[in-house]
Amino acid sequence: MASSPSVSTTQKDAVCTQNDSTQKTQQPLQVAKRLEKFKTTIFTQMSSLAIKHGAINLGQGFPNFDGPEFVKEAAIQAIKDGKNQYARGYGVPDFNSAIAERFKKDTGLVVDPEKEITVTSGCTEAIAATMLGLINPGDEVILFAPFYDSYEATLSMAGAKIKGITLRPPYFAVPIDELKSAITKNTRAILINTPHNPTGKMFSREELSAIASLCIENDVLVFADEVYDKLAFEMDHISMASVPGMYEWTVTLNSLGKTFSLTGWKIGWAIAPPHLTWGVRQAHSFLTFATSTPMQWAAAVALRAPESYYVELKRDYMAKKEILVEGLKAVGFKVFPSSGTYFVVVDHTPFGQENDIAFCEYLIKEVGVVAIPTSVFYLNPEDGKNLVRFTFCKDEETLKAAVERMKEKLKIK
Repeated sequence: MASSPSVSTTQKDAVCTQNDSTQKTQQPLQVAKRLEKFKTTIFTQMSSLAIKHGAINLGQGFPNFDGPEFVKEAAIQAIKDGKNQYARGYGVPDFNSAIAERFKKDTGLVVDPEKEITVTSGCTEAIAATMLGLINPGDEVILFAPFYDSYEATLSMAGAKIKGITLRPPYFAVPIDELKSAITKNTRAILINTPHNPTGKMFSREELSAIASLCIENDVLVFADEVYDKLAFEMDHISMASVPGMYEWTVTLNSLGKTFSLTGWKIGWAIAPPHLTWGVRQAHSFLTFATSTPMQWAAAVALRAPESYYVELKRDYMAKKEILVEGLKAVGFKVFPSSGTYFVVVDHTPFGQENDIAFCEYLIKEVGVVAIPTSVFYLNPEDGKNLVRFTFCKDEETLKAAVERMKEKLKIK
């Protein structure tokens, strides 16, 4: 029998090299045109740099401590009890009821848990479902800059035309006349976030009432992101839906993660009158359909926590805030007032860097602390080039260590 033709080592190597080369060919990145302008989020970029340089992360807004034991135990029990299959699309009934109970305590408003509450996979999905379910291509939506970065991206996916109204330091007050001029016959909604990320501003009753009057007069909806409602320090949180006449015009967006330090659970919700809930649920059905079942059962337990939990939460965060704010002032930053959230915004210009991104990169590499550049939260990045955001949702030792690093290595120029 004739032997099979042999293949030389050199030939084998050539084939392997050719195959390896083929496998490693870089293909151009592909993305839909509506998302071309959006890059990797600034939070991912800064967190990666933090790991690389061993920096203390006061950038991304997630706690470095765990949520309460009674909520975690409730999740464990729900899993053990077999509550592990798909939940009802718009929420586990007991959780919807708990949301309605909490909303009544907070606002005095009575809502139907079956017809006016939709449970989502985090507030980010509630935002997406609201925009995709209620905004048509070409509709105008007004944002107050600086804003949470998912707003612009999600509105782009919905095909909206985005208009920005800039809130300026030191108090980030709403320029009502400018807002009035921005509203046209094509304006579909105004998106507000109070308490406000990244500035810590809380919308006053006067501001909310002025916005409400413009909305009712011009048939404009309000999407109200209120995830930081329990982190209100200098004044009481006012829900837009509770402003007289506004419930019928408002979608209230909230979540469990910030209040209970369980950001990884991704449990959110949208509260709206039935005629608006319909659109939110239609979009939600084709985004995630349903949200984690055992976590919803645990979230119901969380929302029924005694008022003492919220008192203690506020006290703990006020102590953390004082450590960071006083430390930043001692370092030489100009610190702007923050009435709510767990963020503070500062002016970095005393330290001689060209802009916010350059400063944050310097802070990570040379000082070992992470902040977030705010220019990414503006339609016009120039508006935020002098500002950076720090978070104080960390344990006190971490905050003190970060302040000490900045005192030691950061010098005014």
